[in-house]
Amino acid sequence: MNISLNAEPTMQASIDRSCPVCRGSDPVSLWSKAGMCYMRCGHCTMVYANPVPKTFVTGQFYQDRTQDFYLSATKLTADYDPVRFQREWRLFRSWVSPGRVLDVGCSTGGFLRGLIPLGFEVLGQDVSTGALQQAERVGIRVTHTPFLELSGYGDSFDAVTFWAVLEHVMEPHAFLAHAHRLLRPGGMCMVLVPNLHSLAIRLLGARYRYVMPEHINFFSPRSMRTMVESTGEWEVKHLGSMHFNPVVLLQDMWRGGHCVPDSERAGLLKRTNRWKKHPALGPLRWGYRCLESLLNTQVAGDNLTVVLQKK
Repeated sequence: MNISLNAEPTMQASIDRSCPVCRGSDPVSLWSKAGMCYMRCGHCTMVYANPVPKTFVTGQFYQDRTQDFYLSATKLTADYDPVRFQREWRLFRSWVSPGRVLDVGCSTGGFLRGLIPLGFEVLGQDVSTGALQQAERVGIRVTHTPFLELSGYGDSFDAVTFWAVLEHVMEPHAFLAHAHRLLRPGGMCMVLVPNLHSLAIRLLGARYRYVMPEHINFFSPRSMRTMVESTGEWEVKHLGSMHFNPVVLLQDMWRGGHCVPDSERAGLLKRTNRWKKHPALGPLRWGYRCLESLLNTQVAGDNLTVVLQKK
């Protein structure tokens, strides 16, 4: 089925590619949205955008939105709120003891900031210069070197994290391979990406707001496992899901199909943090956690989570 939504933008300079998981060249058209064409691989079922705007590949797209999104007061307030990365911290600490951590795509440092008081030695990397400068202002050590060009750190990190990164990159294989080179033997790699098998995408398809132009890869549990196991370099310790936002689901069922502005996304993050802390919403939070747990038993939460150990 081919669904066309918000097709008015056009790509100028773009790059063609085959399936980023298995290199298959027999895809079928699945979605069209905001000028992007999404294909489903006929071999491994991976869903990916093709072609891809060159500004996504060079990182210029992310540089251009730094001031209005990553450094907006609303987004910074949300990212530095103590409840923002609760689930990520919980997953991370269940597998990793204090040591050296590299967070790829660290943005303004919200995740790493919470690890420093726990005794972790942290390093952040991102394509956005402005975001890295902000991370430095809150005490995060950063590197401006592109991730695939990082050298001098071989076998030195206890953990490498990719929180919402691999959905943005042309060659997720290469990112995992370089993480493997940077990790000590037995080191851990954490991955979080949008879940192709989430309840939201199953119900809404391309109408879901997080089917957005900069998300060029959509992994299912099957395609993620295929990619990881094809290298023979990792042991899969955990493959599950995380997060479920019923407000987003209901909004997109009612008026979905458009690309949500960055300002609205930042505002939703801030409101979600506030709801997590509001004392009067305790019973609702309990019900929400039960629903999220039920979805996670079916790996149907909004995001796919993967914990890998270097062999």
